[in-house]
Amino acid sequence: MTNVEPVSEPPSWLRRLVIGRNPKRTLVRMVVWVVAVVLISRFVLLPIRVQGISMMPTYKPGSVNFVNCVAYLRHPPQRGDVVGIKLAGRHVMYMKRVIGLPGETITFHDGHVFINGELLDEPYLKFPCNWEHEPEQIDQNEYYVVGDNRSMDFYDHEQGRSKRDRIVGRILL
Repeated sequence: MTNVEPVSEPPSWLRRLVIGRNPKRTLVRMVVWVVAVVLISRFVLLPIRVQGISMMPTYKPGSVNFVNCVAYLRHPPQRGDVVGIKLAGRHVMYMKRVIGLPGETITFHDGHVFINGELLDEPYLKFPCNWEHEPEQIDQNEYYVVGDNRSMDFYDHEQGRSKRDRIVGRILL
């Protein structure tokens, strides 16, 4: 009698593509990827949904963007940055543009922003604005933030000072 051992077929190309040649290694890779994605989505990139019209036309209502939470580890927010500002925890935020830096004086006259008496160039503004507001000194460790849609009344628009520790990070998209 001859002893014939069954010949095992090589794995199909689909199985090899999905699982690889070594299933244990593939499982370890998958676990590492899942942990990395969870850590990044929890601590580095926070999703934010735009609600309301205050950032139009730059950001449309209902769109989803991401807040880069590590953007300001090495440098503070800069003028013109669009930032996420936490209100109640890290999941309720405003999305606003930084226009005033700590220690500056900001005023609105005839719809234009003046920083320390000099006109601020704002190419991202598309709607007419007629805001008037007396000069306001920004404290140290505070930033002046405002939305891009300034066509509504000054007091109907969420804008003003924000402490540095409330700024979560910079908007990516």
